[in-house]
Amino acid sequence: MFAKKSFTAMALAIVLWTAAVLPVSANVSISAPSAILIESSTGQVIYEFNATERRSPASVTKIMTMLLTFEALEQGKASLADQVVTSEYASSMGGSQVFLAQGEVQTLDTMLKCIAVASGNDASVAVAEHIAGSEEAFVALMNKKAEELGMTETHFVDCTGLTDSDDHYSCARDIAIMSRELTTKYPKVFDYTTIWMEDITHETAQGTSTFTLSSTNKLLKQYQWATGLKTGSTSKALFCLSATASKDGIDLIAVVMGEPDNNTRVKDAQTLLTYGFTVCDLYIDANAEDLAPLPVEGGVKEEAELLFFGEFRYLDTVGSDLTTVRKVLELPERVEAPVKEGSQAGRARYYLNGVEIGSVPILFAENVEKAGYGDYLKKIWGLFLL
Repeated sequence: MFAKKSFTAMALAIVLWTAAVLPVSANVSISAPSAILIESSTGQVIYEFNATERRSPASVTKIMTMLLTFEALEQGKASLADQVVTSEYASSMGGSQVFLAQGEVQTLDTMLKCIAVASGNDASVAVAEHIAGSEEAFVALMNKKAEELGMTETHFVDCTGLTDSDDHYSCARDIAIMSRELTTKYPKVFDYTTIWMEDITHETAQGTSTFTLSSTNKLLKQYQWATGLKTGSTSKALFCLSATASKDGIDLIAVVMGEPDNNTRVKDAQTLLTYGFTVCDLYIDANAEDLAPLPVEGGVKEEAELLFFGEFRYLDTVGSDLTTVRKVLELPERVEAPVKEGSQAGRARYYLNGVEIGSVPILFAENVEKAGYGDYLKKIWGLFLL
C-alpha cells in the first residue's frame, strides 16, 4: 500500500492546489518603497508594492543562511549538538555580533540562536564554514538554492548581508519566497525566532562569561501574533524586515524594505499583517476520508486503492461564504490493468458559487499488474473450490 505520509511530504514541496487570483493592491498606507504580504501555506499574494525591485537586503540575508542550516540538519549533514569552532575570520566580523572569540566552540543549536535572535554576523560565518567548509562555498549553495526557489531577483555575495556590494541584492518577493520555504518546511525555526532574550556562555582562554542575546525584532513585543522572522539594516539597505505572524490558523509573511528607521519598519509590517488578518479566510480540506477502491479489469486484483494527493487550501480575501464550497470527485467507473502506484486516477475539484477554485489529484495507492494466463487459472480454480 502506498504510504499517505509520502504524499504529505510531496505536497509540501509544491504550491498548494489553488486557482484563486487575489487582489494585490489595497487601501493600505505604508512608507516602505518596496513591500509584499503573502499567506504562507498557499503562497498567495495579498498585497504588493514594487515587490520585484532589487534592493540591498542587509541581514535579512540570514534567512537563507538559516534555511541551508536546517536543510543540512534534515539531510543528516549536521546536528544541533555539533561543536562549531569559530575561525579567526568569523571572529573578525563587524556589525551585529555576539563577540565569539577565535577558537571558541559553541553548539550549532546555540549558533542558530545567535543568528536568529541577535543577528550575529560572527555566528553566521562560523556556521557557514562548519556546513560548507568556507563562506565562499556556502554562498555558492545560497545562490544555488535561490535559483531552485525561483528567486530571480536575488544574488548573494556573503552569508550575513554585511556587504555593501552592488552584487548582493534581493527583492521583497524573493525574500517572501525564502521566508515561506524556511517557515513551512522547517517550522522548528520558530523555536529560535520567538526568543526575546536568552543568555549564552562564552568559554575561552580568557575565562568564562555570560552574554545576553536580545532580539533585533521589536515586533515580537509590539504585536501579539508575531512569530519572527528576521531584521536587517545597513547604511545602504536602510531598514528591512521579513515579519511572520500567526492568528486563528492563518500564517502571514510581510516583507518591507528600504524603511527610514526601525520604528517605521515595525509599524509598516504590523499594518500589513493586521490588514491580512482582517481580509483573509482560509478554506482547508484535509482530504482525510477514505476513498472507495476503483474496479480494475484484467488485473491480478479486481480493485485498486486510491489516495488524495494531499490537502486542499483556498484563500479568500473578498468575504465569500466558504461553507458553501462544493467538492466533486471525478473518477472513471473502472480502469484497465496494469495500474501504477502513484499515477493519477482522477481529480477532486472544488467549486465556490459555481466557479472552480482549485483541485487535488487522486492517485493510485498501489500497483495492480496485468493478469496473465496463470492468474486466470488461479481465479478459475478458486471459483471451483467455492
